[in-house]
Order: sequence, then C-alpha cells, then structure tokens
Amino acid sequence: MSTIREVANLAKVSVATVSRVLNNDTKYKMTDETRSRVWKAVTDLNYTVKSPSGDNKAHSDNISVKIGCVLSVTKNKYNDPYFMSILSGVEEQLRNSGYELAFIKTGAELEDKKNLYSTFSNPVSGLILMESLNSETYQFIRNQVPNIVGIDTQWEDIDNVGYDHYRVANVAVQHLIDRGHKKIGYIGGSGMSGNIKSSQRYRGYYAALHAAGLPVSPDWVIDCAWDENLCIEKVSQLYQKKDSPTAFFVASDLMAMAALSSLYNIGIAVPDKVAVIGLSNIEISKYSNPPLTTIEIPTREIGMVAVDLLLARINGYQLLPRKVILPTNLILRNST
Repeated sequence: MSTIREVANLAKVSVATVSRVLNNDTKYKMTDETRSRVWKAVTDLNYTVKSPSGDNKAHSDNISVKIGCVLSVTKNKYNDPYFMSILSGVEEQLRNSGYELAFIKTGAELEDKKNLYSTFSNPVSGLILMESLNSETYQFIRNQVPNIVGIDTQWEDIDNVGYDHYRVANVAVQHLIDRGHKKIGYIGGSGMSGNIKSSQRYRGYYAALHAAGLPVSPDWVIDCAWDENLCIEKVSQLYQKKDSPTAFFVASDLMAMAALSSLYNIGIAVPDKVAVIGLSNIEISKYSNPPLTTIEIPTREIGMVAVDLLLARINGYQLLPRKVILPTNLILRNST
C-alpha cells in the first residue's frame, strides 16, 4: 500500500501540501497545476485517502456514512425522466434505511479535474454510479471510494443493477415483426463508445431482424446522440427519401416521442403509415399522441436495489461483484 510520502515524492511537493490537497484545505494558496499533480500521483500510486480515524471502513453510525451519486444526463442535471426515476428510488430507499445522499454530480461535471478532486477529497463511504465514466475518472474514484454500485455500467469489478438491453430490443422488434412490418428502423445514441452498433440494444435489434430474414438498411439507423431536436431533424430527413421504414424501435421513450413529433410535422400518420415503439415507459409516454407502445423498465426498483447492494457492501459484504437483472414488461398502446 502506498504512503503519503510516496505521493509527495512522485508529485514533487511536500507531505504537507499533499495533506492540504487531500483535505481540501483552502487556507494556503495553491495552483491548480499543483493540485492536479498531487491527484495524479494519488491515482497512479493507488493511494487511498483514509478517514481521520485511520480506518477506511464506514462507521456503524449513519451520520458518518457519506453516500454520493453520479447521475447520467444528456443536457443538464435534471432533465431526463428515466434517470430521475432511478434517483427517486435511490433516495427513497436511503431514507427508509436512515441515510441520505451527501452529493449528486454528473459525469460531465466530474470531467473537470478540480470538481472531481474536491468531490472526493474527503472520505466517501459509498457511491451509486449511473454512468460508466472514462477509464481515468473511474479508476480515480475507484481508488478513493471503497463501495460502488453501478446502474448498467461497463465495469465488472463492482456490483451492477439494470435490465437486459439485448433482450428488450429483441422483444420490441419482434413485436413490430408480429404486426407485419418488414422495414424496421432503429433510433438511439452511441454513448461513450462513439459507435451506435456497439450497444446491446442495437445488437438485439439487428439479431431479431437477421433471425427473421429481414433487411437492415444503414439509412434506417439513426444516431441522434440522445438529443430530441436532432432526432426530429434526422427522422424528417429520412422520410424525404423514397426507401424508408414502416416502423421504428427507439431506444428511449423521450426519443420515441421526438420521432412521433417529427412524423406528425411531416404528415405521416402513426400507426397507420409508421409504427413506433419506445423503451422505458416514463410517465409521460402514456400521454403522447398517439400513446406510446413501449417496454417498461422498473426504474424506481433499480434505484432501490442498488441502494440495498451498496448498504450490504458498506456493512461488510465481501463476496464477488453481483449483477442484478430486473424484469421488463411490454406495454401495448396505440403507436403500434
């Protein structure tokens, strides 16, 4: 295990400077470059910030247990009903157990090194991670926080809770096939990978069409970067071409409703001319025009189960990381 002196040597600063950075001491002036060097050394050496008692385990006293959340968003902190529903489940289950969230940060906010370092400068007992983050940021947080539970993250060294992305796509596309559709498009986002085809939802979509002997046209695959306005624009552009799909599987209810809006604007009737199925069953999907057929994801329960796993870790559970997959449900409405 690395020592604070080794961190100081690697960062080319004094032990006192390292201590001030780790404790977020602003009494003494220090450049951002110096702070960055210290935190890079902390990360490189896998140095773990210890609590004042010298014990890195959370105290049994709830007051001393500090739990944070990294929220996944598209544009700003509180605009996505899917992740907000998960967050409500997290907060409810924490309250039921006598805890509360100490902080909520977004992945974008933690890309700012100063924000990242200050957030984790004092001991954090546990973290609910709703976004995979880049490798450098994740490894830094992993070194500082002893207990992390992910919501559908790519990291296999922590517990994860979620749903089967591949299977729900299969179910959605099969529903459209059963309705007689042979030209089925896909709308989604590429995420951190930058390649929409690497997502499990796209792969489930592709596999269902391939198994049915149906074509997959690259023109029918829309990467809208989880942006409603871009989705509206790209759907409109697609239907200016002669060869266009008669149905869409959309990997988010918000994007599905943007697609419905675009189709309405260009005079294409849903579901008479084009069918649309979404994913997640956010509250407002039942009020779209027409009401959206979708696959229900138990978002609130995902948050609650994540808290249960996290508290188990904080209380000493040490077996291998667990992956909990919750059930989903097809909700039939008028858009298909």
